[in-house]
Amino acid sequence: MHVTGHASGSDSDSGQGPRKAASIRDVAKAAGVSYQTVSRVINSHPNVREETRKRVEGAIEALGFRRNATAFALASGVTRAVTVLTSNTTLYGYAATLQGLEEAARAAGYSLGVKLLTPEDDLDHTISSAVAEGGGLMVIGFDRLAASALDRVPENVPCAAVVEAPSHGRTPPRPAVWADDRAAARAATVHLLDLGHRTVHYVAIPTSVGARRSEGPRAQGWRGALEAAGVTPPEPHGGKGWDAQAGYDQGRELARDPDVTAILCGNDDLALGVLRALHHAGRSVPGDVSVIGFDDAPHSGFVTPSLTTVRMDFQGLGRDAFELLRGQLENDYQPPAPTFAGTDLIIRESSGTPKA
Repeated sequence: MHVTGHASGSDSDSGQGPRKAASIRDVAKAAGVSYQTVSRVINSHPNVREETRKRVEGAIEALGFRRNATAFALASGVTRAVTVLTSNTTLYGYAATLQGLEEAARAAGYSLGVKLLTPEDDLDHTISSAVAEGGGLMVIGFDRLAASALDRVPENVPCAAVVEAPSHGRTPPRPAVWADDRAAARAATVHLLDLGHRTVHYVAIPTSVGARRSEGPRAQGWRGALEAAGVTPPEPHGGKGWDAQAGYDQGRELARDPDVTAILCGNDDLALGVLRALHHAGRSVPGDVSVIGFDDAPHSGFVTPSLTTVRMDFQGLGRDAFELLRGQLENDYQPPAPTFAGTDLIIRESSGTPKA
């Protein structure tokens, strides 16, 4: 957190004007310690003797010292600011990840700014301007554009990321966290096969990894489950959009095929569009077709039928990613081990056994 000095009261009655705000060095002088020790006390560092801590806290109270971002950065050498690079702030996965980042940053006393990436951007210029603001960079790299930005961040810039599960044998270019999308998609596909469906069709989200647009980790998990069951995977659909309209367009195509009885969607928004397309085609869910989404967005349990989906703890990913970045920004800070709990298949009304 940034620290600002602010003296209580003023000397206006003496004709000398408002009293100058106390600085971190003023506190250090009054307490007879270094400004680094004051910084440790302010940030609840454990390696401060109790006697010293009380003396510093007394000086803070006596001087009316308050936190100021710029003053603290200059005094401590730590710029407590983080800039997030992301291509989206409205889709559930992005927004929930950003929420987790913001919560963790606020709790640690950091300010958080967001730079929205667009395909028209000069990525190098965008990154340079973000770096010029000081602090660290956080990248939400769920798509190709943000993944490209992550690859371009200079090595000497503190940076961490939330990414799609990397391809086997590859690691992200910077410290990162991710969920096991492959295992989650595999479990959802196996659930549909266990219900008795002969195959499962897939409506893909765009991806940041893989040679093909639709072959992200979720598609790979779906494909792997079918192949393990001895089923030849049908051609995946979509891969060009994230929203309900994209799902509706693909759902209309799938609804025309009477052999389609089970559909896994790359996110819940796509699944909503598929549900609507099936309804317009006169095909009931789950009577004629079972549908499973991904992410467990807040609305997924309140549509009709309620959506079976994979629950993802995006907030947890955001919090863990911030800790990775904080470990780079603060030399004496050891980030805790990631606490991300994984994924869960949430079974609701939209999946069931196929008709005989």
